[in-house]
Amino acid sequence: MYRKIIENYKPINEQEHYDRLSMLDFIDKNENALSRDNLVAHFTTSAIVVNKSLDKVLFAYHLIYKSWAWLGGHNDLDSDFLNVAVKEAKEESGLLNVYPLEKNPIMLDQILVQTHIKNGKYVGDHLHLNLTYLLYADENEKLTVKEDENSGVKWFKISDILSMVKEERMIPIYKKAFNYIEVNKDKLLKVIENDSMD
Repeated sequence: MYRKIIENYKPINEQEHYDRLSMLDFIDKNENALSRDNLVAHFTTSAIVVNKSLDKVLFAYHLIYKSWAWLGGHNDLDSDFLNVAVKEAKEESGLLNVYPLEKNPIMLDQILVQTHIKNGKYVGDHLHLNLTYLLYADENEKLTVKEDENSGVKWFKISDILSMVKEERMIPIYKKAFNYIEVNKDKLLKVIENDSMD
């Protein structure tokens, strides 16, 4: 059961400690935690997609948030979070080949989504109970926009991307991801090298 993924996750700071407890409690009290039918909160999965040298990240310009942002989306009853991360990364970027660098999530965050209009429908304030996965792809593969969600998809140097992000609340989350990549760089590069030898 997907609860185990969150149970087994090791928080890296106080924020993740409390968000993890909150997510577990929410699962126990809500049978529809994986569905956006739950208007208070529901699970989502995000992807940090990097290139093979780990110095670039793939971001999309999201129409709702009017900012460059990571890829990802709603679980919509899919309890396989890694599968959702890969699927959403492909759908939002046009990439045909996206691979996991880790089989487990690298981050866990509760993110407030403010009232907005999506596809002509009102969406009220709610929480995204978000797990983030680290994926990689070939930066030379063709990219295409997903016109109902974004107006651009582009590789950015990790050292430059934060200056392009207009959602201030997301900056600490992205910093957390980029720090994970930096700290684990040698291990991650070996994963990519081993994959290319298979």
